[in-house]
Amino acid sequence: MAEFLILSAQRLGVDPVVKYTALSLFADRFCASLARSEGSNAIQHWLLQPIRESNLQLFSLVSIWISSKIHLSRPLSVKTLKTWGDRIITKQHFTTRDFFEGEVIFLQVLNFEIGSASDAFIFLEQLHIQFMEVAAVGKLLSFQACMDVMDLLYEKEEMTRLYRSPRPLAASILVCSYLMTVPKQSLEFPILAWVKFAALCEEEVKEVVKVILGHVFEPTC
Repeated sequence: MAEFLILSAQRLGVDPVVKYTALSLFADRFCASLARSEGSNAIQHWLLQPIRESNLQLFSLVSIWISSKIHLSRPLSVKTLKTWGDRIITKQHFTTRDFFEGEVIFLQVLNFEIGSASDAFIFLEQLHIQFMEVAAVGKLLSFQACMDVMDLLYEKEEMTRLYRSPRPLAASILVCSYLMTVPKQSLEFPILAWVKFAALCEEEVKEVVKVILGHVFEPTC
């Protein structure tokens, strides 16, 4: 479902911060909250009872919609979302009212807590800016590579657990992108020590880097 959200964000042309906040809201929080809700604690609504693939696709679009309201002065319109939904969601037709109801249900599942200040993307963007300011080699580090790594981590459910610790994850992604995109002859900056200091996270960065690189370079066959 994360791939559906990433594709939709790209086709809708939203800023990266909108996409990654939507991923955080949907994959890390909404779906996790649904998994924890059982019996009498579950919200009773036809969009959640039962939870079908098409319904999750609707909620992923709703997460993009909410994220655009957080970050954009001119957020996406429900008409734009519905038009895209009509094209991409093939097993169910959703009305404009369904989108509005879906937004309310989504917010209820999150207890209306939609702050994004702790998102890994925001930390990563801040670290990248700092890195370019303190190191000449910073201009060689591709921020697109950083975002590509973030997307790859949503490919497997077991990798999304890394997003529970956004600050160490952001530091680790920066290190991985540095190792992958900066020319070998320029790999002289003490990147690991610097990110631990800049991100205020001594713990687990080296181990997370190993996990990420193992996932990125995992054989596909």
